[in-house]
Amino acid sequence: MPVVRLALRFDHPGARDFRFLQEAARLGEVQALLWSDQAILDLAGVEPGLPEAERLYFLQAIRYIHSAAIVGVPASPGPLPEVVGPDPDLWVVDERSAHADQAAYCRSRGIRYHVIGEAELAGLPEPAPAPPPSPRRKVLVTGSFDWLHSGHVRFFEEVSALGDLHVVVGHDRNIRLLKGEGHPLFPEQERRYLAGSIRFVQRALVSSGDGWLDAEPEIAQLQPDIYAVNEDGDKAEKRDFCHEHGIEYVVLRRIPKDGLAPRSSTNLKGKG
Repeated sequence: MPVVRLALRFDHPGARDFRFLQEAARLGEVQALLWSDQAILDLAGVEPGLPEAERLYFLQAIRYIHSAAIVGVPASPGPLPEVVGPDPDLWVVDERSAHADQAAYCRSRGIRYHVIGEAELAGLPEPAPAPPPSPRRKVLVTGSFDWLHSGHVRFFEEVSALGDLHVVVGHDRNIRLLKGEGHPLFPEQERRYLAGSIRFVQRALVSSGDGWLDAEPEIAQLQPDIYAVNEDGDKAEKRDFCHEHGIEYVVLRRIPKDGLAPRSSTNLKGKG
């Protein structure tokens, strides 16, 4: 398989960033080089909103990535970061960041320079089909998963240890009903796509019910063995429902990955 290399900032990533990585993965095995905090400061003149360790953890959790590492880059938008080891088969950039100096560098090294156009990043793929039967237990989580962040990724990682993880994101109207106007920050299909792009998730769907049990139709369809929530999502309605339907109910504490700061959509919104 061709080796694909790319460099990115990955600071508060969104659907377009994920789509870029997904399209790059269609070309080969993606080696992602993550700009260090100092590189971002040198190139952009501002410190990143998220520290490099957190950005690396998030990036490594995306299913389209084969490997990722932090690198420094010259204080110029043109040159590419030097990496010890063999050159890749392709260097991939998006249309916005394509640069003549980069293309010239790749030609001098015999590397194919590939630009992914904006049209290729438009739209969101349909939800993944149902996975084949598995001997593992089936685990369900629900939530808005608005402004996906490292805390969500850590939750998915922990829950996936219990079995095959299925995520049901709340539909837009229900999120507004539960959280008020101004919510959600991002539309349901975008939230579904981002959650489903995390490697710990088997499948992500959008809920079709209402209230705290808006995923009841999806629960009937998926028939999970476990319904997992974090402390914020622990509701009496969910507990009672699981008791009535013979579903194990698991409550996890909100503990960030070692060395990372606690995250919520609310505090990230304040950084925007």
